[in-house]
Amino acid sequence: MGELDGLVAVVTGGGSGIGKACAEAFVAAGARVGALDVHPGAPADGVLPVAADVTDGAALDAAMAAVADAFGGIDILVNNAGISSVGTVADNDDAEWHRNLDVNVVGVARATRAALPYLRRSERAAIVNTSSIAATAGLPQRVLYSATKGAVHAMTLAMAADFVADGIRVNCVEPGTVDTPWVARLLARTDDPAGERARLQARQPIGRLVTADEVARAIRYLASPASGSTTATALPVDGGMVGLRLPRA
Repeated sequence: MGELDGLVAVVTGGGSGIGKACAEAFVAAGARVGALDVHPGAPADGVLPVAADVTDGAALDAAMAAVADAFGGIDILVNNAGISSVGTVADNDDAEWHRNLDVNVVGVARATRAALPYLRRSERAAIVNTSSIAATAGLPQRVLYSATKGAVHAMTLAMAADFVADGIRVNCVEPGTVDTPWVARLLARTDDPAGERARLQARQPIGRLVTADEVARAIRYLASPASGSTTATALPVDGGMVGLRLPRA
């Protein structure tokens, strides 16, 4: 028996990185998964790929209906889709701010709104949002991304308050820098990708990047009935960044 046997999950951004790892972890625990993404990938055992953009409310409504029709409902929503931009507050124009906010913040609201009718019918409903250590730690050259992930952290607490009476638990994970294709693309845009990667590794006390599988397992725990008394919680998966203050070597 898996810890998620009989449950149905929807993962936004489920086509790659943390989202793909999350879909795989959920299936391994017995769930069936709707993987929503602009590029959701090919069908796999227990995974229904659905093309959907979190900036499109109508597409999300249709995607949630498709997953519910295929699997008989929705019990878990993982709001994982996200983008990022690099720079100080002076480096990104209004259009870039709106683009990031539309995906990372309003996208969470859209996906949650689309999933709510199904979640309210579940006896084991849970929402897990992917925030970031950037929500609570000041990181250089990440002001726009930090602003959006701080909003996701605050939304998690407010959503937990709103939905606790409906029996829907809401939590978030706050990863450090995760070794994903998305991070690799960001590094490729820098003048010194290898040096920047080394700096990111050194920033985390464990001395390496977080793996997508580690974040996925944390999300799986928060979504599982095994964490039935956990709501309004932010779980760092950050290699010790938030809690450790180590002396310089």
